Amino acid sequence: MADDSNRLVRLLCRPKPLNTKGSDPGIHFWLIGSPFFPPLTVASFLRRIHALPSAASPDLPKESEDLRTLIPRGFEVVGALASGDDAHARAAVDAARTLRNLLYGEGTDRPVIGAVCGFDSGELRFFVSESENATGLESISSVIEERDSKKFVWENGCLLHCELPIKLPLYYSLKNPTDVEKSYVQATEAVIAKLRDPQAVYLLETSNKASQDISPPVIIRGLQLDFSTDLSKIKALADDDDGFDASSLSCSYFPISSKAGSPVFSAENADIIQVSVLFNSLGSSSASTVPVAEYFPVQEETRLLIVDIKLDVLCYSSRKLPLKYAVSSLIIPGLVDQLNVVQKLMLPNLLAQHPWLKSYHFSPPGILHPITVFYELSFGETEMKQVEVRRSLHSRLGLPYDRPLLRISNALDFSKLNNNDMVSLQKGSTLLRDVHIGIPSSGVTGGTVSLVQGSYEYFHYLHDGYNDSGWGCAYRSLQTIISWFRLQNYTSIEVPSHREIQQTLVEIGDKDPSFVGSRDWIGAIELSFVLDKLLGVTCKVINVRSGAELPERCRELALHFENQSTPVMIGGGVLAYTLLGVDYNEASGDCAFLILDPHYTGSDDLKKIVNGGWCGWKKAVDSKGKNFFLHDKFYNLLLPQRPHMV
Repeated sequence: MADDSNRLVRLLCRPKPLNTKGSDPGIHFWLIGSPFFPPLTVASFLRRIHALPSAASPDLPKESEDLRTLIPRGFEVVGALASGDDAHARAAVDAARTLRNLLYGEGTDRPVIGAVCGFDSGELRFFVSESENATGLESISSVIEERDSKKFVWENGCLLHCELPIKLPLYYSLKNPTDVEKSYVQATEAVIAKLRDPQAVYLLETSNKASQDISPPVIIRGLQLDFSTDLSKIKALADDDDGFDASSLSCSYFPISSKAGSPVFSAENADIIQVSVLFNSLGSSSASTVPVAEYFPVQEETRLLIVDIKLDVLCYSSRKLPLKYAVSSLIIPGLVDQLNVVQKLMLPNLLAQHPWLKSYHFSPPGILHPITVFYELSFGETEMKQVEVRRSLHSRLGLPYDRPLLRISNALDFSKLNNNDMVSLQKGSTLLRDVHIGIPSSGVTGGTVSLVQGSYEYFHYLHDGYNDSGWGCAYRSLQTIISWFRLQNYTSIEVPSHREIQQTLVEIGDKDPSFVGSRDWIGAIELSFVLDKLLGVTCKVINVRSGAELPERCRELALHFENQSTPVMIGGGVLAYTLLGVDYNEASGDCAFLILDPHYTGSDDLKKIVNGGWCGWKKAVDSKGKNFFLHDKFYNLLLPQRPHMV
């Protein structure tokens, strides 16, 4: 292996868990780069998750199926990482080249990186193969780790977004229903042909409609497109175009969004070009024609099946890329990829209950580029089939398993992005949040404070004009708890009303139908039923014989806030409170409870709430000898457990 000291590998990130000690030699990660970056630049490491059953070799067809839509066009596989010694670099290069051919087809011969990680040292070494015909590998000794990776990716980059709803009419014979699969394939091929048709029209415009300086939309026609472009020649493309027609304008034609303050570099804050597809059949003809209708009688009984598909493609581009190449080399291939993926998922159950598929785009932490995921909406988010899909994605992306990073509520919403920084309000967004922040200390000397982690909303009596004074405190505590799960994106359901809470308890058989619309109290057990039904959240219930024993539970409560982080409901008699934290001195036993009181009936005035003691520290016995928790009352503590699933 030759050593090339003049070349370098640029790392925008490192693989998260890079522990190959004791593992078998084999491919562990795919290296992701971009044709818009300098050669040998690695933007992300995606874990290989499919292997052949009889060997440590990757199952490349399955890997290509997963990565085809996961990685947005504008990013691509540029190499592979294997564990072992330098000799395994060749296997990494060969695997990456084969995967590239499966993903992008033949004729995409570019330099490919083969990286190896030593078993003992964990040191990364890089090699490069210049072309498929190259017999040797060059060792690259110079490695640069980019300090500001997000700026590197997004300062001169932008996103292209295209949504395309399609109705596929499928005719098939009742005598031979399997013909519907052939009809589906033909319909898909027809759509692909239309995308490439010279009469097709593509409308490009900025998604930032609130900008002061909006460039007019650009129309690009199919006959102007070039499907043989090598995006790695981006500089040459930009220099060669004369810029006299709309198709030669670059992505920088659409001005950068003007946002107050210092720029924030991320997918969420990137400039977005919206692309619309218009299938145009208007064309000039030298011959005069009149409409003609022909009748073709069918030979046997036939059925018509309409399949609704909504393609949703997100691509990354350099701002220097001419718009016509952005359409031909990014948008159209991305649409074709999604058509083929949807076809593969649809065909097995086309005549049964075919899957309800929808693509979502995410920008998970630690991943510099967005990803696209297809979810089958026939299944709820907490059903195991969906959980396993997300778990597999978390494994590939190196994401933690106890955070809902790839749930639908965390998907990028382009109706809210780039709209002059104004985000559409969601239900409950006008409620006060995190009212405990900045309150006075508890007065516990030498105590350790353990608090709820993450945001919540304050629900209390009379909120939303609903009079629940005297009976609804546990309902309000439950609403506050559910708001925490919503704001941490564990769920996308709305915070339920009192009636919806009651209806849930009736549906599971805990209450009679007459319970709906009543003013009956609920307690810790009912709250646990609702959280399990609506969110799939389990709860731990602690029974305390009297208020005097609550301080004995401080250590357990502190561990809850440190490990689970969720708000707690305290119920005693006809009263319920929301517990946000404890301040506990283990040596002296002195402790205080941070109470959020749902019995408040005033306006959402933060100063009034804090000064009135509706959110603040409470000791079991205060300095005046007054008991906050009654000694003759039996108390239940409801501790919601944070879901340890993706």
